[in-house]
Parts: sequence; C-alpha cells; structure tokens
Amino acid sequence: MNNFLDICIASGVSIEDTMKIIEYGNVKIALVVNKDNQLLGTISDGDIRRGLLKGSSINDSINNIYNTNPVTVRAGSNKDVLKDLCSKCAINQIPILDQEDRIVDLFILDYVYKKREYKNQVVLMVGGLGTRLRPLTENIPKPMLKVGDRPILQTIVEGFVKSGFYNITMCLGYKSGVIQSFFEDGSMFGANIDYIVEEKRMGTAGALTLLQKKIDGPFFVMNGDLLTNVNYENMLDFHTSNRSKATMCVREYDIEVPYGVVKTNQEKIISIEEKPVHSFFVNAGIYLLEPLCIDMIPNNKFYDMPLLFEDLILNNYHTVSFPLKEYWIDIGKRADFDKANSEYFGVF
Repeated sequence: MNNFLDICIASGVSIEDTMKIIEYGNVKIALVVNKDNQLLGTISDGDIRRGLLKGSSINDSINNIYNTNPVTVRAGSNKDVLKDLCSKCAINQIPILDQEDRIVDLFILDYVYKKREYKNQVVLMVGGLGTRLRPLTENIPKPMLKVGDRPILQTIVEGFVKSGFYNITMCLGYKSGVIQSFFEDGSMFGANIDYIVEEKRMGTAGALTLLQKKIDGPFFVMNGDLLTNVNYENMLDFHTSNRSKATMCVREYDIEVPYGVVKTNQEKIISIEEKPVHSFFVNAGIYLLEPLCIDMIPNNKFYDMPLLFEDLILNNYHTVSFPLKEYWIDIGKRADFDKANSEYFGVF
C-alpha cells in the first residue's frame, strides 16, 4: 500500500477521529505508531464497535481498545507467505516492519485479489403498506418514494452492490408490480434480483420461509424503508469474527427525563439528578443471519425479527449486536421523509 502513512495515528487519538481515518483510508484499519513511526498496534472497525458496546464513547481515546499485539512480518517477506498468513489468522491486513519495528508497508489481501465479490444473499423486506405516509403511498409502495433523485430502494440496492453484494431477493407485498417493473432482473443496477410475493403479511422474519433457493452462509436481511451508509463488509466481518448465529444492527437512542429525578431510601433523599439522559441500544432493522435461523421460523405465520432473536437466545444460540455510528434514518413518517430529502445529497 503506497499511502499507508495516511492511516497512521498516534496513541491517544479519539475514537471519533480514528473512525474518520479508517473510513478515509478505506482499508478497514488504522496503524497506531509513535513519533518514530514504530508500530504500537492496530485498530479496526470491529475493535471500535466492540469498545462502544463495552461502554466507550466516541470522544474517548483509543488507548484501551486498540490491538497492541497484531500479526506483523518483516520487510522482504514473500507475498505467498503473506497470503497464507492472512488465511491462517483470518485477517485481511498485515503491517510490514523493518528491524527497528518501524512501519514500512501494509499488506492488504483485498489488493491481491482486487475488488471482493460476495456470494452472500441479501433479502430486502419491501412489502409494507406505508400507511403513515399516505397520501404519498396511495399509488406506489413506500420503498419506491423518491429521496434525493432516486427511490429509497434504489439507494439501498446500489449501496449493497458498491460493497460487493450482488445477489438480492426482494420480499414484496403492497403494489409489488411497481417494484418488479422498475428493477426487473437487476442487471441495470449491477445486481441479480429475484422476488417472492407475500399473499398475506408474514412479518420481517416470517417471509424468509418463502425463500425458494437454498441459502449458503450468512445472509443479510434489511427493512426496505431505511437509508444508511453503513459498511456492509465491516458488518459481515464482525458477524464472522464473533462466530455469531444472528447479528442485529443497533443504534444508540437517548431519552431525557424532563424533570429532576429524586433517588430515595425510604423517606430519605439520597440524591437529585436534574434532567438525566438515559441511553439505550435500539433495533436498526439490519440483520445478518446464519441459514439455521430459517429452520426456527414457523411456517405460514406472522413472525417478526425480534421474535426470532428471542427464540435464538432461549435456545442458547450466540447472537451479537453491531453498533451503528454511520448515517441512518428510518423513513416511517412524513417528517422522516422530509428530513431524509434535506440530508440526502450531503450523505450520498
């Protein structure tokens, strides 16, 4: 990598600034170095999200979350050795160091094989009625409403294709013909698109039982009324590295209590906290599932995705959350639709 210096950062840099460096570098990693360019460690998108789940703030420094013992090699290592090491360690990047541990290059497996293309299936749930957006949805389904200069669903499809995910199934319902006539087989958008049509509403997980083809490997499920620039490759890496059976994308949601909250012990006042803010993680409507999840979904029954996760947890399957810090908006109401239109060209 010729411009590896662009992704070098000092220890103590904030998580927020590091996220910007990783996004700018577009290699899913930043290199933590000292003033002499000696490698102190590495930090990936996954390291950051695990830190956020453990309570770190984006304003905190990276010092407690970066990897201080990454896999490295010395300058002059054979490319085939590097490829084998990536495969053995399930990593995509290896820092190359001189004898004084100064970073001299970064080996990136993706650069060897050029752009990655993924066979993972993407299932888009686009059958909703969009009743809260009437009259806009009187004649077209909500995912086909234009935000910016194109339908919401087109932006979603283009986002997956840009990340290397081409195999897309759309679960249709209301005004299904509008979507099918627009996308056809997907070739105009660089995708392979097929369709299933719900004869009755089956929920965000129930419709998965209608899938005709066998699913091999983890697959995405996403609501068709979302706009986001989340990195789907990073989400897949996170899911795989955590050996998850089901991964849910989550957003941080804050609720401010509009009063002073009084803590008591019987009649005694212990403390008073003025208008405290409580933070929660909420479902962001994007999921990665292993094929076994489909077997757990009851046939011919309305079944939403939260129910699937509850059943997976009850059966002791490993499920994880993927914290989303990128742009995200759920276009459920007219105010959301107007907001998305005002922000679209600044994001996409």
